[in-house]
Amino acid sequence: MNPENILEIKNLSVKFPVTGGLFLRKVAEIEAVDDISFDIRRGETLGLVGESGCGKSTVGKAILNILKFASPDVAIGGSLFFNSDYGEIDLLKLNRNEMRKYRKNIQMIFQDPYSSLNARLSVGQIIEEPLLYHTKMNKSERREKVAWLLDKVGLQAEQSKRYPHEFSGGQRQRIGIARALSTNPKLIIADEPVSALDVSIQAQVINLLQDLQSEFDLSVLFIAHDLSVVEHISSRIAVMYLGKIFELGIGKEIYHHPNHPYSKALLSAVPLPNPKYRDKERIILEGDVPTPLNKPSGCVFRNRCPIAKPECANFIPVLEKKTGEQYAACPYTKYDKVSA
Repeated sequence: MNPENILEIKNLSVKFPVTGGLFLRKVAEIEAVDDISFDIRRGETLGLVGESGCGKSTVGKAILNILKFASPDVAIGGSLFFNSDYGEIDLLKLNRNEMRKYRKNIQMIFQDPYSSLNARLSVGQIIEEPLLYHTKMNKSERREKVAWLLDKVGLQAEQSKRYPHEFSGGQRQRIGIARALSTNPKLIIADEPVSALDVSIQAQVINLLQDLQSEFDLSVLFIAHDLSVVEHISSRIAVMYLGKIFELGIGKEIYHHPNHPYSKALLSAVPLPNPKYRDKERIILEGDVPTPLNKPSGCVFRNRCPIAKPECANFIPVLEKKTGEQYAACPYTKYDKVSA
């Protein structure tokens, strides 16, 4: 494993069973993640972007190693090599008890700030809970840490006695961020952390995440469906569609010069505030997203791709280097750098 990486994902696949009939036997399976590989470097934010249902959140849950505990019949393949405090480890090989000591190194910020906080606990108790399980701090030290964390995310120590329903959505997400930071993690999985918030609040939360990442030297997997949000916060971007990664590279390069037709379509759908650029050409993808139960043969994007060829049905494209650190899973697109 490269020491510069905090996480290396190798050939990860996740398949959920579909049951039916009187005895609920397995009749099919949904391949939510299909043989993907990428790495997350120390101190970087990697944006994972794609439409709803493409497998982004499943990747995050696989990294946390909670899928097989939540769904015992799920089939997970590949490897997740993590550089932890205890050395390099394949997270997928760990059982529930073995995984416990690594949980403090990997924390998650959830999508919905309204359901991810226990309504029966005070804010102080919510942030303190990971400290009870993963540290040897005494009660006084834990309270001091909670107050310090609340200050870091822009809240006041006195608010620790209040309950989640007394806070706005943006404040609740700040509480979730404080909870994620409580164990001094190496890697944070941010699963669409701003999608449930107003646009004005989104910018505040993203700026907060950027400041905290720089201060604590965090590695972040930032999952989102909005390419403009991902570009603002990410060092690199990976674009997913139907369980496959179609493009991977430097964030600003993908945002301004996408290679893959799907990335170009996602980018063209981003609303632009400047009236000068509102008349830019929109790429309208024809047809609907195929069901994961019945994916097209070969390239799964071929039935919606504007440059698809008949032979696209006969092979599965792999990520190819286009230039520098830019990779795209399409042999028929070329890197064409133009002015931004």
